[in-house]
Amino acid sequence: MSYLSVSTWSLHRLLGPLRWTAWDAEAGSHRTIEQEQPEIITLLDLPAEAASRGYEAIEVCHFHFPSTDSAYLKQLRSAFEVSGVSFDTLLLDYGNLTAPDERQRKADFAFICDWIDIASQCGAKQIRVIAGEAPPTDEEAISLSAASLIDLAHFASPKGVRIITENFKPLTSTAESCHKLLAQTGNQVGFITDFGNFHGAEKVKEIASTLPFSVSVHAKATYDEAGFPDEAEYLTYLNRVHAAGYNGAYVLIYDGPGDMWEGLERIKAIVKPFLLPVR
Repeated sequence: MSYLSVSTWSLHRLLGPLRWTAWDAEAGSHRTIEQEQPEIITLLDLPAEAASRGYEAIEVCHFHFPSTDSAYLKQLRSAFEVSGVSFDTLLLDYGNLTAPDERQRKADFAFICDWIDIASQCGAKQIRVIAGEAPPTDEEAISLSAASLIDLAHFASPKGVRIITENFKPLTSTAESCHKLLAQTGNQVGFITDFGNFHGAEKVKEIASTLPFSVSVHAKATYDEAGFPDEAEYLTYLNRVHAAGYNGAYVLIYDGPGDMWEGLERIKAIVKPFLLPVR
C-alpha cells in the first residue's frame, strides 16, 4: 500500500540554517556554505510533528543536519523510532560522480561514503546519491556513474543502507539517460521519480517510463504566486503513477510561498485519494 511522506526541503524555511556543500577547486577540498534560516522546529522534533500531521515517513536533506556526531545521530534515530515515522531516505544533495577533475571525483566519492555511514547510524533505509553532472548524452559518463554507484552499493549494503538515485541534475535529466544508467546498475540501485525534474513535451511519458524502477515518487506540483498548485497538471502526473501500479512513498514537495505546512496541506488533499491500495 502506498503511503504519505514529506521531504525536509518542503520545510526548509522552518528547520534552521541550510549547510550547503561545495567543491573548492583551488584548495582541493570541500567547504560548507551556511545559509541562515529561522529554526521554527528542530530536526529532532520533526518526526513527532510529522506523525501528528498524518505522515508515515520523512526524507531528510543532508544540509538540514545540524550535527553529524555520533551522539546527535543516535538522538535522531531515537526520535524517528519513538514517533513511529520511518526515516526512508537521506537525500544527499552534493556529489559529482562524473566530475572531469579526478581529484574532485575521488573526494566526492569519499564524501558520499561518509554520508552512507551517517545514514546507517541515524537509521535511514536508503540514501539518494546524485548520478552526475555530465550531459545526459555522455555515454562514458553514464558508464562511469553506473560503476561508481555499484561500488557505493557494495559499500552501503553491509551497513543496512540502499543506494538510490534520481532524475536530478544533468546526467539523469532525460528518461533515456535514466534507463541507460539503470540498465547498467541492475537491481543494485533504486530510483526516485521527481515530477518536477523532467521537462518538455514528453514529460508525462518520461515520468511514466521511470516509475517501474521507483522506490519513491517526489510528488511536486507547479505553484502560482499564492502557493496554490496547478491541480489539473498535478492530477495528470498522479494518474500516471496510479496507472503504473505504483505502491510506495508519495513524498510531498512544497517549495512555494507562504506557510509551508499550509502549502503541504493543499497538495496532501489532492494526493490522499491515491493512497488507496492499487487494484
